[in-house]
Amino acid sequence: MASTCGSRRAVFRRIAQRSFEEWPAYDAAPLYNRSSLGGLEEDVRVVSRAWFVQEEHSSVDQFVCLLPLAYFRFDPHDCYTGSTQYEMDTLFRIFVLKELYGWDHETALVEYLNRRPDVREQLGLETIPDQSTLWRSWHNRLTEDLREIIQAAARSILVNAQEESVSIPREPDRKLSRHDRDTEEPDLDNQSILEQTQKVTSHLNHVVYPAFSLDRGEGCEIHENAYWDLQTYLGLRENLAANEGARSFTYESDRERTPLGHAHREQIQTLSIPEIRAMYRQAVGRLLDEAANTEEFFRAGIVAIDITEDAPFTGDRAGHEDEIIGTKENTDEYAYQWATVQLVGNAVPLVLDARPVRRGETRKEIVEDLLDSAQEMVYVDNVLMDREFDSQHVLEMISQRGLSYVVPKRMQTSEKAQAKRLLERDQDRYETDRKLHLGNDEWHETTLIYRRKENSEHDDYRQYSVFMSNRGGLIAMYAYRWEIESGYKSIKRFMAETTSKDFGLRFFYFAFACLLYSIWRAVDLLVQVELTGEYERSPIVTADNTLTLLRKETGIG
Repeated sequence: MASTCGSRRAVFRRIAQRSFEEWPAYDAAPLYNRSSLGGLEEDVRVVSRAWFVQEEHSSVDQFVCLLPLAYFRFDPHDCYTGSTQYEMDTLFRIFVLKELYGWDHETALVEYLNRRPDVREQLGLETIPDQSTLWRSWHNRLTEDLREIIQAAARSILVNAQEESVSIPREPDRKLSRHDRDTEEPDLDNQSILEQTQKVTSHLNHVVYPAFSLDRGEGCEIHENAYWDLQTYLGLRENLAANEGARSFTYESDRERTPLGHAHREQIQTLSIPEIRAMYRQAVGRLLDEAANTEEFFRAGIVAIDITEDAPFTGDRAGHEDEIIGTKENTDEYAYQWATVQLVGNAVPLVLDARPVRRGETRKEIVEDLLDSAQEMVYVDNVLMDREFDSQHVLEMISQRGLSYVVPKRMQTSEKAQAKRLLERDQDRYETDRKLHLGNDEWHETTLIYRRKENSEHDDYRQYSVFMSNRGGLIAMYAYRWEIESGYKSIKRFMAETTSKDFGLRFFYFAFACLLYSIWRAVDLLVQVELTGEYERSPIVTADNTLTLLRKETGIG
């Protein structure tokens, strides 16, 4: 089917409605401008993801011809200085087509253009360039960096078209390129891992950090990236607060000007929580896009939702009672609380979204909000949650979305009595259907699964755990939920220290730590795929490796 004005409007309306995506990229982040190749690659990826969702858009050739490029300035990437017959944007489209079909020589491209008058018309070609003109343009006119972006753009188009079941001319190469490498598998020694980690970390740094921006106006003497460098630096050292960290950063950074601690805090405090979350989702969306270029990662899987606590708060919380709300356990301590949704299971465990938890918010509101974000970015099949989410209204909402869930149930009188009967029978497992009352004569149907713990320290009903699920056979996957607890330990290791009660600042520190954790796990995925061709959930790249290399990337050593 052919593209229409309506279908094209729907594409950009879809992009505009997604808080974690921006188009064009140069409008979204200070690091990019109208000639930034990274921004061009980002735009191709964002638009192609939304493009092929439309039923009318069933041709990769048509996408290449209609991709908006008028805003982009190709001049800095044009090695010719005189007048030329073919414009750079036209050559960009032509060579993307060549990469889509995987042709090694320009002859096949010329033959294709001769056979396709419709493509020639959409490209605005009055004459078809010959083989020698195309060869010279590719090797002599286009910069090496632009050639690499063309190859990356073609791969993104193929991957996104294939995910929407659109016919493609060849299978996308989902492996990272192996430039200057032998075909034999390399030994996984520490040096080869570190070298590859450095390459991947450098790349992801330039992909992810542009998602964050400050509204500082024009003419500021300190570059905006210095603020993100400092925030990364604070996460590199344990128990490092902004004032002390800013002083150390001044000496260790190779930047001429760096922000002071109080200036850094003031800039972060200008960001609203919705702005922080939108930037975070955009950054993680870029990580997902990078991971999706490997065949070991797919945008589908199991997510875990949980709430974690900041360090216990010991100061005066007057005026902040709705934000410093206590702990999940029944204690007399108070703490800030943050909720996250994270990929678990066989997927790379990225934190898809994070949000603060305020007094008065229901668990249903929290879960609904996080699932909205997760389902925009990945295809969610199953949801794992802790027993604090065992509300029938939460479970009904998840079922209404067509998702399955596994949630432990807090044992009430009837569950304790059933567990005692199972113990008397020496029965390890038991299932029974249960209707949970929603109100107004409405019910949520679930299944209770009793499972005996191995090597339990108890000799009574506490030997059993009770789970609720709306789909049988899923209880075994609940073991994946430990990954979110393990992730929290690393995330808190990456958090900067602060005694400030500013809610936005506190949340930003947590969200940025989630980002550093997600960068680490994405780096590990890409390094494993590059070096072994496979992905194992146990990391071969350490968090310290990644953070050390981020220090180099941010000019700190």
